[in-house]
Order: sequence, then C-alpha cells, then structure tokens
Amino acid sequence: MTLLAHDRYCDEIAHQVRLLRAVVTSGADLSATVPTCPDWTLEQLVRHTGGALRWVELMVRTRAQEEIPEEQVPGAEGPEGEGDPAALDAWLADTGEMLVGALREAGPDAKVWGWAGVLNAGFWARRMTHEITIHRADATLAAKLPYDVAPDIAADAIDEWLEIVEWAQRTLPDDPSRELQRSGSIHLHATDNTPELNAEWVIDLTGDAIVWRRGHEKATVALRGPLTAVLLAFYRRLPLDSPELEVLGERELLEFWLERATFG
Repeated sequence: MTLLAHDRYCDEIAHQVRLLRAVVTSGADLSATVPTCPDWTLEQLVRHTGGALRWVELMVRTRAQEEIPEEQVPGAEGPEGEGDPAALDAWLADTGEMLVGALREAGPDAKVWGWAGVLNAGFWARRMTHEITIHRADATLAAKLPYDVAPDIAADAIDEWLEIVEWAQRTLPDDPSRELQRSGSIHLHATDNTPELNAEWVIDLTGDAIVWRRGHEKATVALRGPLTAVLLAFYRRLPLDSPELEVLGERELLEFWLERATFG
C-alpha cells in the first residue's frame, strides 16, 4: 500500500498536537472519564499520548537500535501536579515540537528500532500520526467536542490498522486476532468517497490470515457511512448503531471482527 509522504505525516502530527492542546484548554473537565478508554481520565489520556510521543522522539533522535524503556524517557510523565491545563498545554506544545523536529531531521529512511519489523523513522512518523489522531478522538469524546480528520489521514489510518492486525496474527501467539479465521468478508464503504481517495476496503477472513485490499466488492457484511465515522467505528470508538452508520448483511461477522481486532 502506498504511504503518505514523510512530510505529510510530520505536518499532521503537528496539527493533531495543536488540536489536542485545544481540547486541554477548552475548559473541559480533565478528571472526566474517557468513554472509549474508561480506565483513564482525560488528563491521563493526554499524558499517555504525550508520553508516547516523547518516547518515540528519543528513539528517533538517538537512532535507537533497540527498544528504550519508557521509564528512561525524560519528561514522559508530563508536568508536575494535576489539573493544570496551562501546564499540560505547554508540555504538549514542547512535546510536539520535539518529535516533529526529530522526525524531520531524521528523514523517513533513518534506521531506528520498531516493534513491527519496519526499522526506520518513517514507521514512527506514520505510527504517531495515527496514535494521536485516534487518541484525540478519545479526548474529544470525553470533552463532548466535535471531531473530524482529513480524508487522506483517515484512509491511511484504516490501512495501518489492517496492517497491525496482520502483524499481530503473524507475531503474537495469544492475540485475539488469531481467532479471526471465519467464513465471510467485510466491506468498509465511505459514502463520501472519491475516485482519487478510493476509501473502500474488502477484508477476507476465510484463510489462515486476513487478506485485504482497497476496492468496492460485495461482501458478507458492509459498514457504510462518512469516512470519519467508518474510521471511528472500525477503531471501536463509535457504536455501530450510531445514526451516521449503516450495517448491511451479517452484522454478527462485523461484531466478531471488532471483538478480536483489539491490538494497540
């Protein structure tokens, strides 16, 4: 699958950091539970996201050839004290600048350790783009704010999620994705699709591992809706019964997928 340009990922990380900072400074209750990550408050979600960005920044900047333990990352835990949106905002701003600067300086081909076997900085530019894009959705849900995302980023996030599920099936013997072998197929259909974007996917579950491709084909079950809504439903951030979504065919197969495609 064709990736987006490295600079596009870097630009989007910077953009998503700005949008996440806007949630932090919106007056939202930082102690509110995140509906889609109920073990976290909004503040804990933001600290987790910023900490992940700082972890990657350190690995990219130092060209790490093995995983750096998270506890060795300076400042990853966030500002001292809790409930201070200004301090959290400033920490996020510094975090975003650090990571984007490190990724731009490295370029996509710099050799860096990666957990999926893609050993370059480009892997991390893409991974962190979608890490913060999805966790910003979590944050906006907690803050009861609107959410949208650029179509090229949303489509690439679905591609990457399918690649992660493939990787988990191959690599993690106890991962629930190993149970996804089942008769049938899933079609994801963005109703605001364009020929240039090609935001449709077919996922075949009939083999020993999933096989997927972009395209419009009849399937056992189809999930239809605007691309952002399809993205959020596929990441289990939006219920299938949401009014902007439509499920056609064997809904149980789609639910079976969502219960088991859980890595990350």
